[in-house]
Formats: sequence, structure tokens, C-alpha cells
Amino acid sequence: MKEFDYYIFIDYSKNLIGYSIIENKKLKELLPKVSKFAHYNELKHKSSYLHSIKKIINKNKVFEFFTRFKIREMRQNIEIYSDVLAFLKQHDNCVIFVSVDNHEYPNFKKLVKITDGNKTVVKRESELKKGTPEYQISLVLDTILNIERLKKNEN
Repeated sequence: MKEFDYYIFIDYSKNLIGYSIIENKKLKELLPKVSKFAHYNELKHKSSYLHSIKKIINKNKVFEFFTRFKIREMRQNIEIYSDVLAFLKQHDNCVIFVSVDNHEYPNFKKLVKITDGNKTVVKRESELKKGTPEYQISLVLDTILNIERLKKNEN
């Protein structure tokens, strides 16, 4: 497995979009703490899963592992893109892995091509292999987006 300096994940859930950025060494520390995370759409008991995962997120202080983490409404996706592109520009001496939701992939790939050289690898979320560190960490953002989406629907 090729190692990167940073891992960036961009995902969306209905009307929300978010990103998370994690440093390589923090990714390795976080992996055992998120081993129970699963892909939300594949679950039968979604509500009970989210309830138990919220406890794991708080107990393990999951947000502290991320360099940056942000969730916005889908109409604010340009803010998400600009944050990530600014991060890529600030860290132009680093090798960076970016996983983007399939829906957002074509547009984001074009933006990265314009602003970045060959040090950033952009992958579709569907290209992540189950069981890999990248896949497991991508589930953190996926789960948190679903928690936030359902919280907004309750209000």
C-alpha cells in the first residue's frame, strides 16, 4: 500500500456535503477506534447503529484525530472545494490522497488538475476497497454526515 502524507475524504449525504483531512500517523492511530464503522446504506438497523456509533465517536474523541473537518449544506459545496484546494496549495510539497464521492468526482478532479501537479491522487469513493485503511476512514465521514442529516431532519 502506498502511503501518503495526508488523506482527504469528501462525501455527501442528501443535502449535506463534508470533508475530513487526516495526517498519515493520525490515520494509523484512529483505525482501531473506528473498526466498528460500517457503510450506512448497507445496514438493516440504521437507527440503532447511529445511536451506538455516536457513543463511540464521543468516547474515542474521533474529531481530535482530524487536521480539518467540516460539514455544510450541499448548496455551499464551493466552500468545501475551496477549503480542500487551499489545503492542497499550502501542502504542495506533500503527497496527498483524496477520495471523492462518485457524484462529485468529475468536477473535483478537474479542479485538482488545474491547481495541483502530480502529487495528489484523486479516487472515486467506489474505488476504495473494503477493508483498506482508506475505506475504513471514509466511513467516519459517511457516518457523521448521516448523523447530522438525521439531526437536521428532526428539527
